[in-house]
Amino acid sequence: MADIISKETVEHVARLARLNLTPEQVAKIQPQLFTVLEYMSKIQKLETDGIPETAQVTGLENVLREDMVEEKRMLSQGQALCNARKVHDGFFVVDAVLKEF
Repeated sequence: MADIISKETVEHVARLARLNLTPEQVAKIQPQLFTVLEYMSKIQKLETDGIPETAQVTGLENVLREDMVEEKRMLSQGQALCNARKVHDGFFVVDAVLKEF
């Protein structure tokens, strides 16, 4: 592999990734892309026969809590609304955050 990736190759990869790079960015990325590809080449040469494939290493699967309502942690409607700046018919009233279209 050459010591640096060509400017044209960087521009081609940038186009594939839909990136608009300035000439300065291309010059900066050239050696970085070379380093990444060189590292990937080393990884590709590793002998992995006999090593099982894995997607995660913790051994944990679906560690979830039971989905249940804990009424002792719930607020009543009155408690939830007691500090609200503005309430209408038992609901919070808030300023609009989206423009009407």
